[in-house]
Amino acid sequence: MTDQLYLEHFGNVHALPILHYRMEFAHLVREAFETVKPDCIALELPQTLEQQFLRGVRRLPEISVLAYHVAAQSVFLIIEPADPLIEGARLALDNDVPLHLVDIDLDSYPSHPEQLPDSYSVQRIGLEPFYREVAKLYREIPPGEEDLRRERGMAYRLRQLSAQHERVLFICGMAHLERIRQDFEAPQAQPLTRTHREGITIFNLHPECCHEVLAEYPFLSALYETRRSPLTPEPAPGGPSLRKSFNAFELILGGKQNIPEEEALAESVQRSAHRIGPEGELPDRQKIMLRLFLEAARHYRQETGDKVHFWQKRAFFRFARNYALLSRMLLPDLFQMLAAARGCLDDNFAYAFFRLAAHYPWQRETADIPTLRLSAAELWSATKRIRFRPREQVRAKGLSRLKMMNRKKEKRPGDWLEGFDDPYICSFPPEDLNIEEYGRNLKRIGARQLSEEASKSEPFSSSLLDGIDMRETLRNVHEGKIYVRENKRLKSGVGCVVVILDEDKEGTKYPYCMTWLGEHAQESDMAFYATPPTDNIVGPGISRCEYGGFLLSYPPRRMLDVWHDPDYRYAVSKSELLLMAALDYSLEKDVVYAAAKPPRSFLKQHAARLGKRIVYLPLGSLSPVALKKLRAFHILYGRDKRDIARDYIW
Repeated sequence: MTDQLYLEHFGNVHALPILHYRMEFAHLVREAFETVKPDCIALELPQTLEQQFLRGVRRLPEISVLAYHVAAQSVFLIIEPADPLIEGARLALDNDVPLHLVDIDLDSYPSHPEQLPDSYSVQRIGLEPFYREVAKLYREIPPGEEDLRRERGMAYRLRQLSAQHERVLFICGMAHLERIRQDFEAPQAQPLTRTHREGITIFNLHPECCHEVLAEYPFLSALYETRRSPLTPEPAPGGPSLRKSFNAFELILGGKQNIPEEEALAESVQRSAHRIGPEGELPDRQKIMLRLFLEAARHYRQETGDKVHFWQKRAFFRFARNYALLSRMLLPDLFQMLAAARGCLDDNFAYAFFRLAAHYPWQRETADIPTLRLSAAELWSATKRIRFRPREQVRAKGLSRLKMMNRKKEKRPGDWLEGFDDPYICSFPPEDLNIEEYGRNLKRIGARQLSEEASKSEPFSSSLLDGIDMRETLRNVHEGKIYVRENKRLKSGVGCVVVILDEDKEGTKYPYCMTWLGEHAQESDMAFYATPPTDNIVGPGISRCEYGGFLLSYPPRRMLDVWHDPDYRYAVSKSELLLMAALDYSLEKDVVYAAAKPPRSFLKQHAARLGKRIVYLPLGSLSPVALKKLRAFHILYGRDKRDIARDYIW
């Protein structure tokens, strides 16, 4: 979009004012190159780094780190695609245009904390008004001696280049451009500067460090890199799933299968690159945020079976926007989006969001050069102008180090299959405690509902009974009487509990039907239907499943395999079979049935013939948060897996 571009002109130098390491300015470099068609490109970098710097640029899209030592401190330059200086160097190399690094090399350069406007505003108002406002801020700050030396040195080199070339494209930080322009008009002496520096090395950045040290989060950098070249066809729907599934023969034989996590994440990058705007236009950060959220929601549903609702999406973007405004920015950074993902949804969505946001498809642990691990803390100290300076790290209790970020993965393809050699299965005890407590809570709710149905109100005569019934008194205020309430106590308790989360009318979504016996006297027998254990392997011998419905029967050790019992052959669905079994095994008169729809009249008649009664609880009247926590459970292949299950269960 040429209306967003703005260039400063002095002599035959076309200067583009930039903010370092911002995607919007990297795209403006491409527009400036197409507009000016320069025969020389000058960058605000010292010439002493040129050899290794160009080597790192040629390695792109693989990210490199340029490192050298000054006294006892290390200085780093991150070579990443969404930086305007790097983009200028790539354009020069791709189009055989002479490239010159015109800055001077200083051993000491102070750190300048800067409060600058959000670079996203360039997308809306264009570069010229943005630069004018930023230039006003810098005029109020007196320059240091180091800044003046650098600016005079760059002005001297630009005068030399302008005499040798017809059109010079100069890419320079906004803090220096105005004074460089003034120095360019006046004669300058050749600066005294270092002409050679020893010990400059280049490293491959470890992929696990990308989200911490890159100025733009990796997903955004990946989208920018993908759109630099002509887009390939958009991936077809129904691609690889992040759910780690195996067939029965692979589990039995211990076969190896590559889990396509990297492939699925790379496909999300490709799909998003097509949907954030027409090819060749400046990508909109808001659209990138939306695509990141939608793709993370798709992965979240694949892994957990839970759908992200519209109200959750709205809460996420509202929370993230307000969080950004608190830090005087227009759009949130990765940390703020992660906090919104966790707060507005849950840890599993935050993990899916983080995993995709931190994904950069081209980065590998091994490369043709040594691999280096870096942290933001290492980059923050001894800041120099040519190095990456991350924003101050935000440390919030419970968010700085999220446990779910360290979710264990397979060390090699098929590694987790080796845990399925035990023929016996068992449950995860903390989940057993949760579901037993929930069953007891449903019994209390059912008993309270029966008590309310049996209670009656009558006009006050001689006794207050169980208290004044305010509702009935107000309803009959015209009579001028006070009504009192008598609560009936149930003579019998509630027996079995049935919870139907999904009817599964087609019978294909939850094909795994199982009957479990309680392991001790305080645990119920249980019958349930769920997703197959082979559909989601989360650890060695550990499967994650989702309930469609379940039955809890107490006392334990009494339930036979209800799924093959001929007494329940009249049930037309899995939910009806569980209810018939509950009526059969309940030692009490009442059975709680929680479902989206009430049972058929046939089942009510069947209960009456058995001397039982069905207490129906609409599923919508129960806490969706509690149901969501119960819906997922884990099957462990062998009791020995209980010792390690906590490290893999999420």
